[in-house]
Amino acid sequence: MKAIVVTDPAAGTAGMTLVERPDPDPARLTSLDGANYGDVVVEVHASGFTGDELEWPSTWVDRLGRDRTPSIPGHEVAGVVTSLSYGTAGLSVGQRVFGLTEWTRDGTLAQYVVVEARNLAPLPGDIEFTVGASAAMTGLTAWQGLFEYGHLSAGHSVLVHGAAGAVGSMAAQLAREAGAYVIGTGRGAHRQSALHFGAHEFIDLDNDTLEDVGGVDFVFDVFGGDVGARSARLVRGGGTFVTVTGPPEVRPTDGLAVDFVVVPDRAQLGEIARRVQEGRLRTHIGQVASLDDAVAAFNPSQKVNGKTIIRMR
Repeated sequence: MKAIVVTDPAAGTAGMTLVERPDPDPARLTSLDGANYGDVVVEVHASGFTGDELEWPSTWVDRLGRDRTPSIPGHEVAGVVTSLSYGTAGLSVGQRVFGLTEWTRDGTLAQYVVVEARNLAPLPGDIEFTVGASAAMTGLTAWQGLFEYGHLSAGHSVLVHGAAGAVGSMAAQLAREAGAYVIGTGRGAHRQSALHFGAHEFIDLDNDTLEDVGGVDFVFDVFGGDVGARSARLVRGGGTFVTVTGPPEVRPTDGLAVDFVVVPDRAQLGEIARRVQEGRLRTHIGQVASLDDAVAAFNPSQKVNGKTIIRMR
């Protein structure tokens, strides 16, 4: 099979290479000899890649700290199940699925991937594979940050950073649907896009003063750094600051600060798929490229706003 591999942590996306790798062995998967309980083989139809995953230790070493290069990056997938191992539940051969793969295992920038069945959910037939791949990581990150860790409820005011980006646009839509008042942020050129994705108002971080927002009940942070620190100070008493950028340097004076790493969740993926199917949730795809063009797509000459998706078939 064709796959993108990386071997040098210092090279970044420029170190990506398109190579031939062995196909997963279905016979071994269904045998007792070395099979991982509950795995499935997925024929990948579309794959996503998170921009900073080449900085994650799990890209380069396994759970025991052993080097695992050359490794295949990408952990967002939509495709069709081709083989099942022992212990697989809830999926069948030929089924359309989407979800996330394990961080310490080879990923989805390949024509086939082996993944734990519990990390996948059925993908309805009227949702394109590119949309499914673009919704997995972004949708779960937004869902878990808002509802699982942030306990967002109707009537809250929510500051969503990067509201025109891949994750922020999902957070803005989900927060608005939940009855929150959404204040989006980003660059001025992204104002209309952020409003299109559900923000009630928009703060241009290059030209507006963030502190003019006043107090908010909730901050959904994807930037960290100075923007994250300033935002934490805007959280009202009893409010919540949620970030995906690591432990926050500044915490709300009288509120909760949470940093988290997204995890696969079949039930949540199902909720996301249902909203996409009903037209209540839209993904933000910035570009779609073939696997042959994936290295160039992940090394663009100009910044792409939205998710880059690789279409395999």
